[in-house]
Amino acid sequence: MVFLHKKIHFTTFQIIIAGFAFIILLGALLLMLPISSKSGAATPFHEALFTSTSAVCVTGLVVRDTASYWSLFGQTVILLLIQIGGMGVVTVAIAFALISRRKISLIHRSTMQEAIGAPKVGGIVKFTSFFIKGTLLIEFTGALLLMPVFCQDFGPKGIWMALFHAISAFCNAGFDLLGTAEAPFVSLTAYRENLLINITIPLLIVIGGIGFFTWDDVHRNRWHFKRYRMQSKVILVTTLFLILVPFFFFYCFEYTQGPLKERILDSLFQTIAPRTAGFNTADLTRLSGAGKCIMMILMLIGGSPGSTAGGMKTTTIAVLFANSIAVFRRKGDSHFFGRRTDEDAARNASTILMMYLTLFLGGGLIMSMIEKLPLEACLFETASAIGTVGLTLGITPSLGILSQGMLILLMFFGRVGGLTLIYATFSRTNKSFSRLPKEQIAIG
Repeated sequence: MVFLHKKIHFTTFQIIIAGFAFIILLGALLLMLPISSKSGAATPFHEALFTSTSAVCVTGLVVRDTASYWSLFGQTVILLLIQIGGMGVVTVAIAFALISRRKISLIHRSTMQEAIGAPKVGGIVKFTSFFIKGTLLIEFTGALLLMPVFCQDFGPKGIWMALFHAISAFCNAGFDLLGTAEAPFVSLTAYRENLLINITIPLLIVIGGIGFFTWDDVHRNRWHFKRYRMQSKVILVTTLFLILVPFFFFYCFEYTQGPLKERILDSLFQTIAPRTAGFNTADLTRLSGAGKCIMMILMLIGGSPGSTAGGMKTTTIAVLFANSIAVFRRKGDSHFFGRRTDEDAARNASTILMMYLTLFLGGGLIMSMIEKLPLEACLFETASAIGTVGLTLGITPSLGILSQGMLILLMFFGRVGGLTLIYATFSRTNKSFSRLPKEQIAIG
């Protein structure tokens, strides 16, 4: 009976995945309760699970309109799930430990390091405290900025709505409370011309999506860009590029009618929201095929490492681009800002790209065949799910259980990350130091 005394040791990657799965299941059970719906009826498990997964994975895809279907209790559960999912399950656990003044063990520090992609364990507790305080401050400030608009339209209820949308935007979740029974799933289309909404929400999305360590660099070095870490420089430059280029596309080819202010606001909002917030101020079904394609690309790229956003990440695309430049120039290493990247970076980036494209295309094809829907709409849906975005062309509520289950898996994959799942599954595989004979293979 020796095996009974054998301890089971979980890796940090397995702990991260188990933490997300546990919170999703707990959230689904709470949302199933009659008190969670306005009608007082119990919500079917698959719908509660879909909503809980979407909230924890900060996606925003919903099968039930958040405002008209869920009660105040249900909306509160969803908001808490969004906050936990945005900050990260491990971060929230560490936060409670800090509040209760418990000692943070080395395994907890190591888990936190893997959860937020920190370069080292040293100083991780101090950084976590900075991140938590910064998160609460930014969300509170965002709520204060949104409050005048929502209080003017909804009275005292506007305070709750401002808080909900500030947290949802900062966590890149995309859940909204503006739908009604007569007009569900409207997102922020009623505020298409509101300057305060169109500035505050995108700002919260960008701040939440650039990553916690980029915050730290900005906080420490202010305007001294040269002092930033290479990763922070790459993130900021890539983010700026992914805002400016799509903005000019939408402005020149999609939103060509109407006043200048409206065209600028529409173009800017629809550029930032797909990475990876899920709000929209315009009717996405009216976009051209090229416009929808641009949005799908933005959704797949997503935000940055160690942030509230999902997707392949800006650094993945940047590394692939730099590696391509190195190949064109017949250089051995790819580099940024006078620093060369790690040799494994390009391999990891290629692996992530292949996984995302396979799941995105495979999921869209399967959904199209199952649901008998246009492939374009299904690909848009799977890109939104795996990128943890939440934008849709309107087909989410009508999907069957099988398609909903597939989207749940894609959202989970997009939030915890492909490499995390791989390392959690194969971390105990014995490493072999032997190498097979090498032979050339033609590429291209």
